[in-house]
Amino acid sequence: MKTTLPDRWPTLTAPDLDAFEVLARSSYERLPESFRALTGDLVIRVAEFADQDALDSLELSSPFELLGLFEGVGLAATGGLAVTGQMPNHIWLYRRPILDHWAESGETLGDIVTHVLIHEIGHHFGLSDADMEAIEAASD
Repeated sequence: MKTTLPDRWPTLTAPDLDAFEVLARSSYERLPESFRALTGDLVIRVAEFADQDALDSLELSSPFELLGLFEGVGLAATGGLAVTGQMPNHIWLYRRPILDHWAESGETLGDIVTHVLIHEIGHHFGLSDADMEAIEAASD
């Protein structure tokens, strides 16, 4: 007998941090190689929520307001050149806010993770939120 999704609902759970990291890596690996090559030594990290310092710096009152964050010195600031002694740039993906967005949006979790990842990589390239919104609007 074929199991339908409603029959499986009681056994389904949201991905934990480890599974979420696998999803993030998979999303990154599906990006075009030419795009990934430009990201250099970018480190992708997953956490439940942003820390309070990140929320304060962005003047956010709730950790659910932040799905991802670029942390480091973008390519625009360095002219694309490596800076000696600089720590690698990080992209943070925040599991709980992304899961909440997923529950409310009707989009697939993979699509949301990919969108947040691309958005934060855009910051790595030095693009502003307005720049990325214009690019997304033009591609819709």
